[in-house]
Amino acid sequence: MSFDGQVTVALTGASGAPYALRLLQCLLAANRQVFVLMSSAARVVLATENDLKIPAAPDLASQFLTDYFSAKPEQLQVFGREQWFSPVASGSAAPKQMVVCPCSTGSLAAIATGMSDNLIERAADVVIKERGQLILVPRETPFSAIHLEHMLSLAKLGVTIMPAAPGFYQQPQSIDDLVDFIVARLLDHLQIPQDLMPRWGYQHG
Repeated sequence: MSFDGQVTVALTGASGAPYALRLLQCLLAANRQVFVLMSSAARVVLATENDLKIPAAPDLASQFLTDYFSAKPEQLQVFGREQWFSPVASGSAAPKQMVVCPCSTGSLAAIATGMSDNLIERAADVVIKERGQLILVPRETPFSAIHLEHMLSLAKLGVTIMPAAPGFYQQPQSIDDLVDFIVARLLDHLQIPQDLMPRWGYQHG
């Protein structure tokens, strides 16, 4: 099966599961192969916010999400937190693009300090060291000085910090419109064509 590139998407324990699900849907529709990393806290958030109970076993989770999104065979693969032989764990095989959405402040701290204690942290560390594209979508309020210092540290390394803070100038009519605002910005940064939201200055043709 031929895909138009690979992207790693990590889900952590912050609120914001709808952003991640919509992003995955759009990436799969764009014919990207997606490697999914998911913390145990992320599965709790998905069950709480979307009533989506994803199996803990990576193989079962892969099949569950493949069916959920009607993805192509092998287009979506879930890896466990200590699956160190997965492609995302090595600079020689990991995708050059990774999004952590939503990104908890705990994951933010671990990535900023190079902890690499689980596969999400290791995959992010790999993207940074290989000078790939890493985008973090923190969802917390307010941010403490600790959070902001970690964001600044990562931004200086070229990491994109994109808080889940949708705009309202497009006059959203639903929660889905607010979700699409952030996902559209993520797709723009990943250089994947999107029609979720018109760009500023082009709304009226």
